[in-house]
Amino acid sequence: MADTALTARQRSPLAHAADRLAAATRSSGGAVRLAEVPFLAQVNVRLDAKSPAADAVGLALGLQLPLEPDAVVRAGELTVVWLGPDEWLVLGQPGAERELESRIRAAAGDEHVSVTDVSAQRTTLLVTGPRARDLLSHGCSLDLHPSAFGPGRCAQTTLARTQVVLVARDETRAGFWILVRSSFAGYLTDWLLDAAVEYTEGTA
Repeated sequence: MADTALTARQRSPLAHAADRLAAATRSSGGAVRLAEVPFLAQVNVRLDAKSPAADAVGLALGLQLPLEPDAVVRAGELTVVWLGPDEWLVLGQPGAERELESRIRAAAGDEHVSVTDVSAQRTTLLVTGPRARDLLSHGCSLDLHPSAFGPGRCAQTTLARTQVVLVARDETRAGFWILVRSSFAGYLTDWLLDAAVEYTEGTA
């Protein structure tokens, strides 16, 4: 169960920018929506994808670890992002990191597995709206057309010269998650707000 008392005492890296993000969303007339998704549980997992532990961990999480490069798998409140042939990032609800760690370690048993809570390293920005892809394309060299980077895809890339993990959400959760290191979150937010001016009412 998520530790809601803990998250209540925390201050997110972008708490100071919440009003600016909301104002940009309003002034865009729905073209883009910008918001922080703070305190997501983030657990890095490394193991042999061909080992029994991979199947056991997937079963414990209620999904299959994605084996295809740059793929994303979701089940309930969990999202698993492929980071490499033997590496994944498990994303869950705020405060769930300890429970996820325990569940993964128990499932792996005696198999070799590395499980690291990296929740404090990054925060998450949500970018949605009909102009979300256009906005991100200003600072990202990836082809973000839905045919190339549609729902269920992810990439470790750069956005405005900042290293991020970019996750395309599914159709019912449209838009993108941008996982960015907390130390760069303020800079990236400033860049997004500046780039979003193009889509605000009266300037688009």
